[in-house]
Amino acid sequence: MSAADSISIFAEGTFEEQILELVTYLARTIPEDGQAAYIQPFQEALNTPEGQKPIEEDEERRRKVLVSVIEQVKGLGDGTDKEIEGFFNLLFSHLLTLYPLDSAEIRSHLDSLLKIIVTSPDHISTKYRILSNVFNAIPRRSPLRLLVYQTLLEYASANDELDIIFGVSQTEVDKWLSEWEISPEEKSGFLKLLVHVFTKAGNPSVSYQYQLSYVRSLTPSSPVAQAAAIDAISAALRLPSYFDFDSLFRLDAVVAAKDHELFSLLQIFLNEGLPQYKAWLDSHSGVLEKYDIDGPQLERKIRLLTLATLGFNNIGKDLPYSDIAAALQVEPSQVESWAIDAIRAGLITGKLSQTAQTLHVMRATARAFEREQWELLQKRLQSWKTGLAGVLEVVSASRKKVNAGAGATNGTAAAAPASIETPAVAAQAAVA
Repeated sequence: MSAADSISIFAEGTFEEQILELVTYLARTIPEDGQAAYIQPFQEALNTPEGQKPIEEDEERRRKVLVSVIEQVKGLGDGTDKEIEGFFNLLFSHLLTLYPLDSAEIRSHLDSLLKIIVTSPDHISTKYRILSNVFNAIPRRSPLRLLVYQTLLEYASANDELDIIFGVSQTEVDKWLSEWEISPEEKSGFLKLLVHVFTKAGNPSVSYQYQLSYVRSLTPSSPVAQAAAIDAISAALRLPSYFDFDSLFRLDAVVAAKDHELFSLLQIFLNEGLPQYKAWLDSHSGVLEKYDIDGPQLERKIRLLTLATLGFNNIGKDLPYSDIAAALQVEPSQVESWAIDAIRAGLITGKLSQTAQTLHVMRATARAFEREQWELLQKRLQSWKTGLAGVLEVVSASRKKVNAGAGATNGTAAAAPASIETPAVAAQAAVA
């Protein structure tokens, strides 16, 4: 794999000078009277005996020298934030240049250095900069990027510093996964880590989106996929503002879990209403508690979805409050509150009339879009088509009437008496 698209960060000077610069920095951690003895073996390794190739032309020697430096790295060293960052930038630049990016050696050395960095005390912001620098220095398609970003995620999560990674969108993550030359198992592992990280950070909505991606990345029939599918179902039911259960049914792993007790509940939230939900509760005692699902919140969701279905079936119509109250099993006085909640949730667009006690539905979300919804949409389109045809007929008749009136006016003007002459004609007649 080529390193042509990586970003090398070299200080000025020869290889020997740069290595000595690194070693001199490392020597700061030992007493001053022992520093010269510490540096001497590296100086000797950099010297070229007579008759041998210069070290600039001997890649194997350069690798051995670099490895000897890496083996001496035990922490961040004794320096300012700027010096620490510069030391690791230079060290990683040599590592990425001297080894093939798909070699076992570079992965081993990189993994070792990353662990040293994140386990060293203090200098938190500097550590993030070092990890970001090496991530950006690695070619986009290299699997080493996964190793670095996993380290960054785990370190940020362990220190509750997840603001560092919140700026990365799921679109960027999807792009990375399409670029990185990694195995399906590694992709799944990375997505699972993202699920854990965002859950811990108290961001269940983002975590759930990665959960869907994680389920998609697995073999649907595998035990791991079945467990992940159930986790995704319970997460969707727990989210108070999540209503798109149709997307779950499009996952093969979820469909494969059809015999699970939560699957029948998921079907209710996709296609059915409050009576079916209450019947399910009666026959599945303790299931909500088992999966840490809030009962009252779930009942609120099924009521809002029931109202969305009622609205979808009555788009363009006035829904009486009494019909809504009956469907939601609430008092008529509570209907407006439920309708406002549904509007805020984006499930319905409409206009409430306290005088008429109706909700005029202008738009509503379909909970699932299957044959029944397509047929209803076809009927509405046909109705709109018929209505537009009627409008066009009225417009056409009006145009004909206007044109006919204009023609009659022009005819009257043409039939004016011949004896009435314009000034020009009269003048021409006089001259004649």
